[in-house]
Amino acid sequence: MRRLLFLNGIKAFEAAARTGSFAGAGAELNVSAAAVSRMVHLLEDRLGVGLFERKANRLAMTPAGRAYQSGLTPIFDALASLTAQVTASSGVRVLTIGVGPTFAMRWLIPRLADFRKHAPDIDVRITTGGAAAPFGDDWSCGIKLGDGEWPGLVAEPLFAADLVPVCAPRLAQQLKRPGDLRGPSLLRVAHSPGDWPSWLKASGVARITARGPEFQFYGQALQAAVDGLGIAMGIRPYIDDDIAAGRLVAPFALTVPKGMQWYLVYRSFQTEQRDFAAFRRWIMRSAAGPTVRDKGRKKIAEM
Repeated sequence: MRRLLFLNGIKAFEAAARTGSFAGAGAELNVSAAAVSRMVHLLEDRLGVGLFERKANRLAMTPAGRAYQSGLTPIFDALASLTAQVTASSGVRVLTIGVGPTFAMRWLIPRLADFRKHAPDIDVRITTGGAAAPFGDDWSCGIKLGDGEWPGLVAEPLFAADLVPVCAPRLAQQLKRPGDLRGPSLLRVAHSPGDWPSWLKASGVARITARGPEFQFYGQALQAAVDGLGIAMGIRPYIDDDIAAGRLVAPFALTVPKGMQWYLVYRSFQTEQRDFAAFRRWIMRSAAGPTVRDKGRKKIAEM
């Protein structure tokens, strides 16, 4: 016989552990922070185990609390997903993908028509957020740049995030060696200030400092490069389509690892869901396609 102790207390504890505070849990559960605290205290009494260490300005989980939360969160996630499936219209199959705006615009959206050919009955919904955006409760999966370590989530590598300068073909004709680069022409991305220094150091021209216009996102810098404003630091897969189409070229052979990779990120129970399984098969196959950097260099040679 299944023995479940005090479900309200378990739900209160899981929310407090995940949000890091009784106030955050209360906002999520529509109760007061004091009510959450009481329910967690009752749960601890019934379990006979302390789950939190109450400190002046924060909550700290005990080892037992960490172990309990690591098991509870996937269970609640799976329950929410199952409930959504059961209550959804029988004719609608929804796949929600969390992805950054530049990845969405420069790689995913241009390829969604191909996915629709393989799975025309799946309603794809894209929700965007930056690299630091938390994994959403309603996401089927996410595509993230990082080190592959997201607690509680499965992360499968998609692309290596190698850095290589790119520019418009006409500008590339003036670049024979890295020493031809000039600081004011090097376009920058605000959230990745280390890209140019890393590549310039590896190329032996660390004395050059990027001082060109600064943009918030890679996509903006790459569009500026297409328009001839300067040389952007390209990162795969953002540059694949522009290089394949000849809008951008990579004038130098040197590529430098960014130190991170792109991953397909999801909760383990999603592997049992056919819509996610179909998307996973498709994106793994699409990501395994050949790189296009050599095509870009070949275009320069043919000019």
